[in-house]
Amino acid sequence: MDSKSVVHSGGCHCRKVRWHVQAPTSVVAWKCDCSDCSMRGNTHFVVPRERFELLGDSKDFLTTYTFGTHTAKHTFCKFCGITSFYTPRSNPDGVAVTFRCVDPGTLSHVEIRRYDGKNWYNSYNQCGIASFSKEQSKIDSTQ
Repeated sequence: MDSKSVVHSGGCHCRKVRWHVQAPTSVVAWKCDCSDCSMRGNTHFVVPRERFELLGDSKDFLTTYTFGTHTAKHTFCKFCGITSFYTPRSNPDGVAVTFRCVDPGTLSHVEIRRYDGKNWYNSYNQCGIASFSKEQSKIDSTQ
């Protein structure tokens, strides 16, 4: 999914949590059916951590939930409860951005792919999600 990279702005419902993320205008978003994502209805795209910037005092309004392996860090706003981004188990070196929390106007296309979170290890090994938190130049040099 090649498209122009831009800075997207976004955040939670009450706007206490705000961020910028550098990502293409066309993204692949993952709809996961693990126990947490299926309850929240979260669909997210993954970027390398260095492409994500939390703005202002946003960190003061975040809290984190973990479970199971405690690798995923499910961050959400203390006030409105929205998970606009988090650290996913599949990509602990990256950030998962809830595509519906991106401000309107910069995403031109979202391709939704299914992630079988109920069969997490099989899905992880088959779908290639781990590469989405790597810089493209690092991926190209290993192929």
